[in-house]
Amino acid sequence: MILLIEDDRDDELLMQMALKDSNIQHELVVVRDGVAALDFLYGTGEYAGRDLSVMPSLILLDLKLPKMDGLEVLRHINDHKRIRVIPIVVLTSSSRDEDMMECYRLGANSYIQKPMNLHDFVDVVRQLGDYWLKLNKVP
Repeated sequence: MILLIEDDRDDELLMQMALKDSNIQHELVVVRDGVAALDFLYGTGEYAGRDLSVMPSLILLDLKLPKMDGLEVLRHINDHKRIRVIPIVVLTSSSRDEDMMECYRLGANSYIQKPMNLHDFVDVVRQLGDYWLKLNKVP
């Protein structure tokens, strides 16, 4: 499973197309804000009772989110031993060095600026899938 934390529906559709074009078969779970992301990961709120033995293989995190931004999500995840082992790729439009440095400081495994055109976006998602879902091993 891939957890996509993204509030922009256009970016969600791009991700769905890119995953399909890249032949990545993982289930895509989408949450629209930081609070919902933590509820999903912790099995609280609207996700109370969710089977917590089934966790994402990869988290794709946008920074600009409603309710709780991506940096705050990273802070919470970093404090939770069981969840912080899940690879987190920050996929954002931000090119600010400060954002990148803070993401890595808070435990992000990768920081990628979202490509502006579809071809480049699909290529990035294919590479993410190849590395994080095929080559990389997690506990």
